Amino acid sequence: MRTQVGIVGAGPAGLTLARLLEMQGIESVVVETHTRQHVEERVRAGVLEQGTVDLMHRLGVADRLDHLGLVHHGIEIRFGGEGHRIDLHELTGGRSITIYGQHEVMKDLINARLASSAPLFFEVAGTSLHDLTTRAPRIRFAHGGRATEIVCDFIAGCDGFHGISRRAIPSGQLTTYERAYPYAWLGILADVAPPSPELIYCHHDRGFALVSMRSPTVSRLYLQCTPHEPIEGWPDDRIWDELDRRLTLSGGAPTLARGPVRQKGITDMRSFVVEPMQYGRLFLAGDAAHIVPPTGAKGLNLAVADVQVLAAALGAYYETGSDSLLERYSGTCLRRVWTVQRFSWWMTSMLHRDPDASPFDRRRQLAELDYVTSSRAAATSLAENYVGLGDDSRRW
Repeated sequence: MRTQVGIVGAGPAGLTLARLLEMQGIESVVVETHTRQHVEERVRAGVLEQGTVDLMHRLGVADRLDHLGLVHHGIEIRFGGEGHRIDLHELTGGRSITIYGQHEVMKDLINARLASSAPLFFEVAGTSLHDLTTRAPRIRFAHGGRATEIVCDFIAGCDGFHGISRRAIPSGQLTTYERAYPYAWLGILADVAPPSPELIYCHHDRGFALVSMRSPTVSRLYLQCTPHEPIEGWPDDRIWDELDRRLTLSGGAPTLARGPVRQKGITDMRSFVVEPMQYGRLFLAGDAAHIVPPTGAKGLNLAVADVQVLAAALGAYYETGSDSLLERYSGTCLRRVWTVQRFSWWMTSMLHRDPDASPFDRRRQLAELDYVTSSRAAATSLAENYVGLGDDSRRW
């Protein structure tokens, strides 16, 4: 099989890239290890930046987003038993965020891909990459019991942190930057109406809590816990009790309604970046190249930003024959990546209870929260980063 761009991974990065290339008349083949059902049902990120929403409209995959997405013009930061609203819309000149689950984004992109009849292979096995520094890199895999090889002009590694693409780069070619955090998130998906029309980020002496949602009747709720904790130690009643403790305002009664817990799990938190994001004719995008802690809601959005840069560079190559934008792909992306890493680290550090923090550290943390919620300049900085810094070429 021959194609222009081989894409490893049918997640947000891979399928967004495929759609962007299709709109430029560039051929691609997408291969994915998991089943279509797994990709469409795995509940992960749910906050879309303004730029991601705008892109979905340009790609023609926003019909369900417009119908089901929940547009939020602000967020609440809660600490010391008091709530403080950050008006994202007013502080950023009219920008906002939209709550729309990653699994819903995947359904939209998969349906668009299948409607175009462009190649998309689920449930592939034994995927490997070859000849990455030549003009004809190859993807080999088995599908339906048959060995297959795709000869490409370029390969996009969009297969996540645990995928094969990054590992296909020879040892010594990448520099890794990593930070593990001393806490984790216990997350639940519950069939209960959210207690607030907007997200609530809560700093509490017992640890961080977050109120999010997936629909007007489904809540996504998180608690800070210790890494590697067994989920069996968190029965439903304990989770609801702890959410009440952390989220209840001073002098108020608990505001959380309780309902059936559909899913729950514990996720460790890390920051991770590899440099460069390219090797020969292999280009890494999304979680294959970087991981951010979820506090800033940036993972999916950063993956989409990567592939917009890559799609533009590939478009320029096929239109003009110049590979100058492809050569700058890594540097262009990494500037945004590190800006987003800084913001995600800052939000995480400001809101979580560090078990090793001194009394000085805790007082400083409260002072920072007070400054962010009382200074227009500080609130504007948070708001600009939260809704997304956009595609200003002078920055990226």
